[in-house]
Amino acid sequence: MGEKKKKIVKTIKVDVDKCNGCRACEVICSAFHAAPKYSSNNPARSRIRVVRDPLKDIYVPVYAGEYTPAECMGRDKYVIDGKEYEECAFCRASCPSRDAFKEPDSGLPLKCDMCESDPSLKEPMCVQWCLNDALIYEEREEDIEEEAPPGEMEVGLETLVNKYGLDKVMDTVARMSKKG
Repeated sequence: MGEKKKKIVKTIKVDVDKCNGCRACEVICSAFHAAPKYSSNNPARSRIRVVRDPLKDIYVPVYAGEYTPAECMGRDKYVIDGKEYEECAFCRASCPSRDAFKEPDSGLPLKCDMCESDPSLKEPMCVQWCLNDALIYEEREEDIEEEAPPGEMEVGLETLVNKYGLDKVMDTVARMSKKG
């Protein structure tokens, strides 16, 4: 069993009541992640998107999460101020069933990295550029149990299992233990 360690969890809290849909977060995010940095602006490359209904004055910033290789089973619909939204509209994952959070040229998934490529930043660029303070950067500590790195024996067994299958390895170990 491993020992307890502290891990810093970084999140962006979204206050939808403050978002006015200006999309400054999308603009700065795409510029920050351009190559070279700040050389271009294409919100399709942004790691944050504003789901919007301007006629109802509803704006919901959603930032990119983990890639998922398969579609989820959630197909729920939400009604906000009389307008219906599909669950996918608020999903943070990059998945095969939609183009959101994918690099437009390559199709590779995008993920929010909290702008950690620039260590001089105290908080992500989208938070800094949010005009109405709708995006709030938060850090918190969580206890995690750190596993000890696998030993030589575990690595060797894992290699054998991957090559021959668990059943065959187990049968061989059982046969060897009988010979003893």
